[in-house]
Amino acid sequence: MKPAPFAYLRARSVAEALEMLGASAHRDADAHTKVLAGGQSLLTLMNLRLARPDQLVDIGGLMELSRTFEDTDSVVLGALVRHRTLETDPKLGKRLPLVAAAAGQIGHVAIRNRGTLGGSLSHADPAAELPLAMLVHEAVIHVESATSGRRTIRAEDFVESIFTTTMQADELLTWVTVPSARPGQGWGFVEFAPRIGDYAQAGAACLVTVAPDGSVAAIRAGLLAAADRPLVVSEPGDEVSGIPTHETWERLAAHWTRNLEPLTDDPDHTRHLCRAALSQALADAYRRARTDQEEAA
Repeated sequence: MKPAPFAYLRARSVAEALEMLGASAHRDADAHTKVLAGGQSLLTLMNLRLARPDQLVDIGGLMELSRTFEDTDSVVLGALVRHRTLETDPKLGKRLPLVAAAAGQIGHVAIRNRGTLGGSLSHADPAAELPLAMLVHEAVIHVESATSGRRTIRAEDFVESIFTTTMQADELLTWVTVPSARPGQGWGFVEFAPRIGDYAQAGAACLVTVAPDGSVAAIRAGLLAAADRPLVVSEPGDEVSGIPTHETWERLAAHWTRNLEPLTDDPDHTRHLCRAALSQALADAYRRARTDQEEAA
């Protein structure tokens, strides 16, 4: 199929992209303008006529947003950093192994070569991998507008509902600040899909911080495809006493998924998959944290 007619604008700088978005929002409040980055989600929806923007602002050539910067405790990622870069860059993999694992689960290599971090976050698919990874990492998303300037949004406040974010019509996602993995912290990412590269039916991501004696100091865990947005399901009050076992993770996963209301044809099956993915992700994260501690000793 072919998309409905639309106007096409190609931005040569971030400032020009912001001007285009601002002019569109000011000129016609009912006009529907979309930003085109990698196009791996948007163009498919347009070809199926599930999305019918009146205008596209293409930012795919803005190399300034393809950069990454390493700080002491965090990494700053440009909105146009490709999924494949997140997956394969050794420096990013060392600082953000959970993000690398999540990126590696997105579609196939051809899709990861084109898809972008900012595009995935802005698309706000509740079954997408990177929004969940950003949520678990407690990332901060930076957006800009030609009229209202810059603002930051916590990852947990960014997605409003299915395919809907808290960004305004004249705002552009430009950068994402992601806290780096800390010493003693392990990661886990588990996804279930009919086939490799298919749309995820359920998935879980977590960061588990382990004390030197092997006890669990902190857990942050979340799920994809479990609601109308990625969810943080870990609860600080649920402490893990002593050295955890396989039964510990199964108990926590059952507890944290008990009240899920997935928007699927078979909520019970989705809830079961979420529980299984979460239990495995927690066990994997703990194992990785302990392995790192033993290697560092």
